[in-house]
Amino acid sequence: MSWSRRAVLQGGAAAVLAAPFLRFLQGDANASSGDACRLLVFFTPNGTVPSRWMPNGEGPGYSFAAGSILEPLASRTSDLLVVSGLDFHRADNHEPGMKAMLTNNGAAGDVGAGMSVDQYIATAIGNETKFRSLELGVQTSAWGGNDQTRMCYGGPGQYVTPDDNPIGVYQRMYADLLQDPAEAARLLRRRQSILDASMADLDDLHRRLGAAERIKLEAHLDALRQVEQGLSSSGLCDPGVAPANFGTYDNDSYPEIADAQLDLAVEALACDLSRVVSVQMSHTVGGPVMTWEGLSDAHHALSHMDDGNAAGVADFVTAERWYASRFAALLDRMEAIPDPGGDGSLLDNTVVLWAKEMGDSRLHICQGVPFILAGGTGEHYTLGRHLAASGNHVSLLVSLIQMFGFADTTFGDATAGSGPLGLT
Repeated sequence: MSWSRRAVLQGGAAAVLAAPFLRFLQGDANASSGDACRLLVFFTPNGTVPSRWMPNGEGPGYSFAAGSILEPLASRTSDLLVVSGLDFHRADNHEPGMKAMLTNNGAAGDVGAGMSVDQYIATAIGNETKFRSLELGVQTSAWGGNDQTRMCYGGPGQYVTPDDNPIGVYQRMYADLLQDPAEAARLLRRRQSILDASMADLDDLHRRLGAAERIKLEAHLDALRQVEQGLSSSGLCDPGVAPANFGTYDNDSYPEIADAQLDLAVEALACDLSRVVSVQMSHTVGGPVMTWEGLSDAHHALSHMDDGNAAGVADFVTAERWYASRFAALLDRMEAIPDPGGDGSLLDNTVVLWAKEMGDSRLHICQGVPFILAGGTGEHYTLGRHLAASGNHVSLLVSLIQMFGFADTTFGDATAGSGPLGLT
């Protein structure tokens, strides 16, 4: 199980001691001043049409054709690393692709201990912020939590659930600042006393355990320290205006919810409330009917249009272009904000990954799966080019964790291979 902050606060020391041990193995991170400091994952579902997604040319001379899916990013070709040609290991179709995308199907004994790459990176860079990681969603949970609807994992089969409600995200981010100051102080003291009792009991138990059991218990202690950090930290910002009260699963509210969640994701990074954030747009085998783009079929239905249905393919391209425009807007938001901890913009110091769970949506294959990297100053990857890659996407995941100081040379299922992708 993954820790529930509410359960820890309400259950007290006895509940903490009775809970199953949290199972994760933190990797050997070699922190240095050259390590990346933030990660933002952006996901859109249902694969794509490779011929309409693929850039023209390779290397630094690439471009996006008029009318292509990525044309909304045409003004940013110098700011992107477009990666094509990667295959998932032992995964095809919607659900397996969704599960493997960020995990490479890792087991408890593999590097990452079955976590998704964002959660693994959060073990290294998420310990000083209010939230080790923040997961935001746009209509991801109408079908509940399953392999179709989840991309973030705290361990094998341990879904990390995104919050689909912008108001809920806002209230979590600023809970301590939105209350009456006297009431907030009283509640903080009460919660802190529960944590103090829990920590004291666990510290006493730690002294009486053998070496193997201590390792597991130390994971409990680490989880409680994260709660303690969250109670005492409000980041660098005061709360702004709360998001509007959208119908969370109202189809026609999808664009407004998406924009609100993207704004909150950027705000969480800019305010140092979290250094690992994900925004999951819908889920595989799902997606809205983009009525605001003049479409009448759902995104998943459009993803099945074959080349014999020119009108259907054109509609799917329209839907995919809308997602590309949201990614462009996300980068614009981040570029407009000065970095809170150093030089340049927030975008300059954040690794941004646009991920998908399949390649060709009509063939239901996890081959030739497209990825885009943005952000950073070029220290960890060379921007302004199209990398026509080959092999398993574990190489990309390894590159990601190495950007954040990990020395690991594989991630997830070790049989997929080892070594990073040549991104520089």
